[in-house]
Amino acid sequence: MPVSTFDAKNFLSSVTQQPGVYRMYNAESVVIYVGKAKNLRKRLGSYFRLNIPSEKTKALVSHIVNIDVTVTHTETEALILEHNYIKQYMPKYNVLLRDDKSYPYIFISKHRHPRISIHRGSKKRKGEYFGPYPDSGAVRESLHLMQKLFPVRQCEDSVYANRHRPCLMHQIGRCVAPCVEGIISDEAYSEQVSYIRLFLQGKDQQVITELVEQMGQASQTLNFEGAAKYRDQIQAMRRVQEQQFVTGDSTEDIDVLGFAIEKGMACIHLLMIRQGKVLGSRSYFPKIPANTEKEEVFSSFLSQYYLNYSEGRTIPSRVVIGEHPEREVFEQALTELAGHKVTLQVNPKGLKARYFKLANTNATTALSSKLNHKMTVHQRFKKLEKALQLDSITRMECFDISHTMGEKTVASCVVFNQEGPVKAEYRRYNITGITGGDDYAAMGQVLERRYSKQLDVDKIPDVIFIDGGKGQLNRANDIISSHWDDWPKKPLLIGIAKGTTRKPGLETLIKTSGVEFSLPSDSSALHLIQHIRDESHNHAISGHRAQRAKVRKRSVLEDIEGIGAKRRQNLLKFMGGIQELNRATVEEIAKVPGISSTLAEKIHDALQQK
Repeated sequence: MPVSTFDAKNFLSSVTQQPGVYRMYNAESVVIYVGKAKNLRKRLGSYFRLNIPSEKTKALVSHIVNIDVTVTHTETEALILEHNYIKQYMPKYNVLLRDDKSYPYIFISKHRHPRISIHRGSKKRKGEYFGPYPDSGAVRESLHLMQKLFPVRQCEDSVYANRHRPCLMHQIGRCVAPCVEGIISDEAYSEQVSYIRLFLQGKDQQVITELVEQMGQASQTLNFEGAAKYRDQIQAMRRVQEQQFVTGDSTEDIDVLGFAIEKGMACIHLLMIRQGKVLGSRSYFPKIPANTEKEEVFSSFLSQYYLNYSEGRTIPSRVVIGEHPEREVFEQALTELAGHKVTLQVNPKGLKARYFKLANTNATTALSSKLNHKMTVHQRFKKLEKALQLDSITRMECFDISHTMGEKTVASCVVFNQEGPVKAEYRRYNITGITGGDDYAAMGQVLERRYSKQLDVDKIPDVIFIDGGKGQLNRANDIISSHWDDWPKKPLLIGIAKGTTRKPGLETLIKTSGVEFSLPSDSSALHLIQHIRDESHNHAISGHRAQRAKVRKRSVLEDIEGIGAKRRQNLLKFMGGIQELNRATVEEIAKVPGISSTLAEKIHDALQQK
């Protein structure tokens, strides 16, 4: 461990005792830690005592060569500034919450016949937003439930605008078909939307009361079919009430945070309760430096999660947590940000205590599952090291090629480390300038693009897998070996050839020396190879399908010079669609307003070639 050359005594003599934020730098002028303090001199002085009990603090102090201080008026300001600095610098010794996902909402559009759908991102569209939900799965579950309770349309606007008869969703009772005139009145449709609105606001009982009134009115007017529909809705609502675990009569927005830490890993489990309903839950696994105290882990999560407004999350009126030494500071900061009173509740009672126990149980379970998975992956790496006769494997990459009869070739590269897939580093490459179906040329192009640029030392893989036989592997070896003269290590190249029956477990592994070998079908090393191969294949094929679908959705008319959006519209409208246009002669096309004989000939030739 290096010894710090930082002159702490001289530095501390000039530090203020006001609240603020400090940034610690290493010899490369990289920020390695960001912290806040009520009293900067007192807090910074604690790092440079003779006896430092924390191993993490000792390691941090040994790398410090400079400290910057920013004074703030209050602790609340310091808390917010600390969060912004952590987000900006991602320091090595801070607890980091890597959560880049935006949070989904349920959206009710502002149309004549509103659509209910899932929404992510900025709230630019006119309509109402309900949420946020912890993940898209929770939203889809809610949308599926509401299709049964209130059959309001969920189809895209383009589908809705072009329907002339009811679709399958109407036939199975999941939509009232507002797209077709005469099936449902605007008033009746608006009534169903109003029920959804009340349901999402947690006013289930009000919905049932109104449905009972409507059923009574329908019975009095001898509209027994309508009364039966209201009866079915009431029964469905009551079943939902029985199944859902709700917070009684309370409509308070609450987050409940469970916490578990073990073996250098931590899990915070968030239980979201909005308008009296449990919307769902989600587990977070922040990246924590070795020997970090659990109080710092939880405190860092709290600030980074709730101060990060860029992801569209909201701050509820109550957050139920365990003990927290800086509860009042957080309450004040969150209240200022949210614009309403926010309470951090510790030691909850009654129903909230049950939720808190549930959140802690889920945190412990999720952490145990994560640790077991990590151990399994680690064991598989060890078995693979033994099978390939390597001292250590810390990083692997795998390449695959996907196309359909040479159309829209896409290559994929996936990355694994000792914790499993590193999805943030997955890449796709659109292959161009080759003969369709030439997999050797495609593999050569992707590897050239991948490895011709300068690589960081820690990004050089120990093993590179090529999903293919000897030809693919030899081509890969030619490309990669031309670039590794400056690399501090040379990766092992392995080809993965499928067996004659193409069944999992019968793969043949090929080395660049030409040696072929197989691993037992129950080998954990083979399972790891199959995992990275399958990830590569799935990543390539999903990219290829997206490219192919993009091409097939594009009209051939868009590629004809002189045909803009207005002329395309006139052609399709006048001829009655693309199929009629395909069958039309040059003379018939020339009759379309705005289409000359020369242009009609061009269009006809292009359509015939297609």
